[in-house]
This record gives sequence, structure tokens and C-alpha cells, in this order.
Amino acid sequence: MQAGAIGAGLATAQAAAVPDDTRDALHKWEYKMPKNAKLLSIKHADGGESLGAVVEGGVIDLRATAKKLGLHAPSTVDELLRGGHADVLARIVAGAKSSGVPLLAESEITHGRLFANPGKIICVGLNYRQHAKEIGMPEPRVPPLFSKFNNALAPHDCVISLPPKEISTKFDYETELLIVIGKPCRNVAESDALDYIAGYCTSNDFSARDLQLELPAGQWMIGKTLDNFAPIGPYFVGAGLVGDPNNLKLETRVNGELRQSSNTSDFIFNTQQMVAYISKHWTLEPGDIIFTGTPQGVIAGKPKDSQVWLKAGDRVVSTIEKLGELKFRLA
Repeated sequence: MQAGAIGAGLATAQAAAVPDDTRDALHKWEYKMPKNAKLLSIKHADGGESLGAVVEGGVIDLRATAKKLGLHAPSTVDELLRGGHADVLARIVAGAKSSGVPLLAESEITHGRLFANPGKIICVGLNYRQHAKEIGMPEPRVPPLFSKFNNALAPHDCVISLPPKEISTKFDYETELLIVIGKPCRNVAESDALDYIAGYCTSNDFSARDLQLELPAGQWMIGKTLDNFAPIGPYFVGAGLVGDPNNLKLETRVNGELRQSSNTSDFIFNTQQMVAYISKHWTLEPGDIIFTGTPQGVIAGKPKDSQVWLKAGDRVVSTIEKLGELKFRLA
């Protein structure tokens, strides 16, 4: 068994062996978060996916470098965080020069999925004041929650194959800040919530509005979680590099046309409030991800006679300050 795998197994065994009232203290010790890392995912020619660390001059191929160093490299951000592998990540990055593995040019990388198997994909609906106004809805009293499934996870620069017209025709973009949980938390106070966040990503809660809103009783699950309806990327950026998550500019462009332009300062429920509220209902675990809602400018917010839904051939770019441009196209 490799060193990283041993560490992950030991952490799991330790957590299971202690009573609940001491587990929080243990978690604070064992789950070290890569708060100053900038990571992407590499899709290799053999079909495998692994993480890359973005550094000055290029990208460290963590899989190839770890192999040279006799270490185990986590393949995804959720695996990295679940296993508490921040120290192993730091050792691989520190040993990159001596390993002899050349840096990769980011322009030559085919991106893979940053997340493959998070324990939870939690989504917050109706979380921007201006968006609530554009669709004529009152601001919610608590964060409205729904979920996506892992089949929806997709990488930067992916292609979303739209379903047949008899299934859906009303496709919409939703650029969103993604919160990435780094330590287990339950009943967290708002004042402490940021301590449990490992980092953030640019994401898009891609939606089929006719499935979501026009079927009997509303079918949010169907409208939100078709295959590849949750592209994330191009980077995971550690919380230490981001600073205040409640003051980040967001934009969406479709075929080069600006459609959404806002700031997370327009959140109805800010980052701390979302994490605190969710943690009252479930234990949040490392690698869990939270879609935080979208600002005004979505197609569903336009008058019905002005709604031109997305179609095959369209190119969507979601941008969040400090987190990069997430690009995908429709087919």
C-alpha cells in the first residue's frame, strides 16, 4: 500500500474509533487543507484523470511526479480532500524539480474532471437579490436547497450533448460560485464557517427549464441533473488565494455576448450563512461541493417573447474573478 493510501486508511480508522463528542477535535487535526493551491485536472491519453498543480512556468503533473518520488497522488479534488492529503500534495510539489518530470504547458492540456465522486452535490436556489427581482419572486426566508448527481459532473472545455427535442428544448446557463468543503462540519456557526472551506471553483448549474418548471409539480431534479449538466473548472483555487468569497465578480457570455454580470456581494445568503445553514441539516464532509445560486440575466428571467433558449453549437463561458474562465459548448 502506498504512503498516501496508508494515511487515508489511518485517518478513517481513527475517526471511526473515537466517540462523536471528540470527533470534531480530531477532524481539526487530521484534515489539512491546501488553502494556497491552484489545481486543475488532466485527462491523459490512457483515459485516466489526475490533478495538476499550477505553478510559475507551467503545470506539475502530479501523477507522473508522484510516481518518480514513490508517493501516491490523489486523482481528483474530492479524493485529495477526503483523504486529508494536503501534506502529500505539498511534498509532490516540493519534489517536482528534482523528479526530472518536465512542467506541462497549460495550453496543451486536455482537462479532466476536478470532482468525480463527491459525497454531496448541494445546490442553493434563488440566492441573488437582483435575480429574485427579475423573475418576480420574493427573497426566500432560508436558502432553498436541491441537489445534482455525480453523472452531471463535467470538466472545463467539455461538450454537453443536449437530449432529444422530445425530452427538452429550453436550455439555460447559470454561472455560479462553487464552495468546496475541506473539513467535516456539523452545526457550524456562521462566524466559523469559512474555516471549513478548502477553496472555490467556477461552475455552471446548466438547466433544462421546461423539465424544471413546466412538468407537473416541477421537476427540479430532472431539469438540473442530466448528464454533464454541472461543468466545473478550469481550476480549484484554495481559499487562501481567493480572500473574501462574498465580493467576486461573475460573468456569463454566450457566443461572445455578455449575458450575466454581477457580484457575489448580491448574495441573499452569503457564503458563511449557506455553510452554517446546510450544516444544521447534514454533516458536510471533505470534498462535498455547494453550488451557490446564479445572478440575474438568465434566459428564464426574460419576458417569454424574448426568450431564445440555448441550442447545439452555442459556446458558453462562465467567468468568476480569481477563479478563471469555465468554457463549454453544446452539441
